[in-house]
Amino acid sequence: MTPAPETPDPADLLGIDSLLSAEEVALRGRVRAFVDADIRPNIARWYDTGEFPLDIVAPMAQLGLLGMHIEGYGCAGRSAVEYGLAALEVEAGDSGLRTFLSVQGSLAMGAIARHGSEEQKNQWLPRMAAGSVIGCFALTEPGGGSDPASMLTNARRDGGDWVLNGTKRWIGLASIAQVAVVWAQTDDGIRGFLVPTDTPGFRATEIPQKLSMRASIQCDVELTDVRLPAGALLPGARGLRGPFECLNDARYGIVWGAMGAARDSYLAALDYSRERMQFGKPLAAYQLTQEKLVNMALEITKGTLLALQLGRLHDAGALKPHQISVGKLNNVREALAIAREARAILGGNGITLDHSPLRHANNLESVRTYEGTDEVHTLILGQHLTGIPAFR
Repeated sequence: MTPAPETPDPADLLGIDSLLSAEEVALRGRVRAFVDADIRPNIARWYDTGEFPLDIVAPMAQLGLLGMHIEGYGCAGRSAVEYGLAALEVEAGDSGLRTFLSVQGSLAMGAIARHGSEEQKNQWLPRMAAGSVIGCFALTEPGGGSDPASMLTNARRDGGDWVLNGTKRWIGLASIAQVAVVWAQTDDGIRGFLVPTDTPGFRATEIPQKLSMRASIQCDVELTDVRLPAGALLPGARGLRGPFECLNDARYGIVWGAMGAARDSYLAALDYSRERMQFGKPLAAYQLTQEKLVNMALEITKGTLLALQLGRLHDAGALKPHQISVGKLNNVREALAIAREARAILGGNGITLDHSPLRHANNLESVRTYEGTDEVHTLILGQHLTGIPAFR
């Protein structure tokens, strides 16, 4: 008997799955099934009401997604490629929910794993991997934005303690976190501190009326005479290299995640175009529509190959910061263009939450901005190519 022909994957023109191991494919399948069962049926409501669903934290922890690339301390110790595949699948559900993985795992847990003492790692990481403790990463300031070196938040010695004062903005998860990684100026340069959020003087206020990342939490944070013991200092982080190493891990996850938002937008448009009748035939039968769909599929294929190459470099210990900038700049830019084009194929119906592309496009405006704007990554690459820094 002649075997039935395989159904082609419309989001994989080149058979990229053949480059993945069975273990990588299996992990992706588990995360995709979780997204299909727990996120897709609910995300329109969460986005509409501006709600971050705390109920998804426990199942994410059970899948080993929180700090999944960290070795030991209750973390899954998965590869960079596996982390990327998980980020792609979660962001196919929603960018805001992938941002939770990033803030919890790459930023907060990553800072502790990279720069913390053994006591700090043992105190926080197992509970954060289990989802019983949520963390946040307080670097950005209201007047700082892309220039963290200008931060005004300061930490001064007072006997054996540290006292922190300052303000931070756009701090993901801060209002629901139990621990904050706070970066501050000291007499010894920029240092990181672990701040339990119930410490007197710590205040997090959710930023309202967002047009993007509505199923996520971003906050203003005020630090007023926050007194910490000496053991709150992250001993391994000195200067901006400390937070930037964590940001690079988060940026790497974005390279993959953006392709998830792009793929979901494209598949929504593809399905709609096959069913929507106009002038006596489906939209998919028109040359202009086919051109749009082909261009989307090409960019998703290229972007996924780019993400996979960065993942293989990461796992080999050979990934360089400028290469992460290549991925972040390209994949978010292309994903945003795909989401917008997908919305156009959906016509007027595309402006409702019955369909995902405009929600993805709105979210990707935030993804485009955080962890380095297009302009910052362009200048990083410009310096790499020319040897001349042009930031100032």
